[in-house]
Amino acid sequence: MSINDYERVIGLEVHVELNTKHKAFCECPTTFGAPPNSQVCPVCLGMPGALPVLNREVVDFAIKAGIATHCTIESVSRFDRKNYFYPDSPKAYQTTQNDFPICTNGYVEVASEEGTRKIRISQIHMEEDAGKLIHHSEGTEIDCNRCGVPLLEIVSAPDARSAEEAVAYLRKLRAIVRYTGISDGKMNEGSLRCDVNLSVRKKGDEAFGTRVEIKNINSFNFVARAIESEFKRQVEVLEGGGQLVQETRRFDEKTGQTYSMRSKEDASDYRYFPDPDLVPVRVTREEVEAIRKTIPRMADERKASYMEAYQLTPYEAERLTEDKEMSDFFEEAVAHTSYPKTLVNVLLTDVSPSFTEDTVEYPMNPISLGVLADLLGNDEINSNTGRRLVKALLENDFDPKAYVEEHQLAQINDRTVLEPTIQAAVAANERAVKDYLGGKETALRAIIGFVMKKTQGKANPLLVETMIREAIEE
Repeated sequence: MSINDYERVIGLEVHVELNTKHKAFCECPTTFGAPPNSQVCPVCLGMPGALPVLNREVVDFAIKAGIATHCTIESVSRFDRKNYFYPDSPKAYQTTQNDFPICTNGYVEVASEEGTRKIRISQIHMEEDAGKLIHHSEGTEIDCNRCGVPLLEIVSAPDARSAEEAVAYLRKLRAIVRYTGISDGKMNEGSLRCDVNLSVRKKGDEAFGTRVEIKNINSFNFVARAIESEFKRQVEVLEGGGQLVQETRRFDEKTGQTYSMRSKEDASDYRYFPDPDLVPVRVTREEVEAIRKTIPRMADERKASYMEAYQLTPYEAERLTEDKEMSDFFEEAVAHTSYPKTLVNVLLTDVSPSFTEDTVEYPMNPISLGVLADLLGNDEINSNTGRRLVKALLENDFDPKAYVEEHQLAQINDRTVLEPTIQAAVAANERAVKDYLGGKETALRAIIGFVMKKTQGKANPLLVETMIREAIEE
């Protein structure tokens, strides 16, 4: 059998660091980048006799996340102690929710080039973060600033079947936490981290295979690479007659491979029990509805309106609404163009790649991009010139129309102007003409390239192609 006879079964555990001013169970601040061990107290350090008090804002943020992901908000939830010993956890346990989480049974819909799919969410629970280990040649230091920082863990069902779907799901979650304002979702700062649970099975099988967990991946690109690498490894083990073991692995960004960390623990290994220092969390329907009213216009609502108003595909609309900043940018830009589809193409193809996945601002004037879309839509400039203008606009703002006039970048649409260059191109590329007449369509590229070079990239490429075909046929 080949690798194509197997399918991926993917579930994700996403940890979201909340935008609260204080930690989950004490008054310590949560400022990112503060000096080591400067934001700690007896509560988050687990000193004897120190008692935690739940930060109500953490509960409100969890409810927001639950509403935005179509979850049931439980009227009663409970905190548990997850017991394990590790140097970055001074309490020797983590305060989390195990048996009774605050949000259950939700879903999000994701659109990728493979189509639209619903990914179920098993639960969302509140918990606290651990500290940070800093390794160097002289030893290891412990920074406890992050101890007690509030997190939400969002646990999906094993519904994703490809790396692309998994990344689309992560992008949708990041959009949700940014739209609702509960987190900045910056993966480079650890505000959004992902554990991937992956198993493989033969296509058509119903039973799941042996699950492997890949821990703490902090990039969409790394998530995709880790899934493909681990999928290939598991298939090779099975095809070689071996057996997979349930374990925890880590992805090495340099080698592109996963490697084993430890055997996978089960819930019994952590000896969960109800936290005796924290009372159950009780939430009323009135409180949930009050929080619901504070949630802004979300990505799915915008996506539906874009598809209807501008005849966009689900994939295009999904891309536009992945980030609130991009969506806001698009809404302002589209108000200044008569060619929304052209604007979308430029924004997704030429503008979006200029930003990292953690960009929260678009350093370009949306009005200028709207004007640029009009220039393209009206055939006043061609796509090459459009890309040149985008690059310039990313550095400095200006009026694209005035820029085109000043630098004489207007597209050449006049047949009489192009005719001499077309004839010269055909005469200078006899071999390409012969290949084209022999049925090789790609031979036209050399002749088109000749014309574009002679016109400094300003000729209308579609008109050029048409005129070249006509000239050859004559």
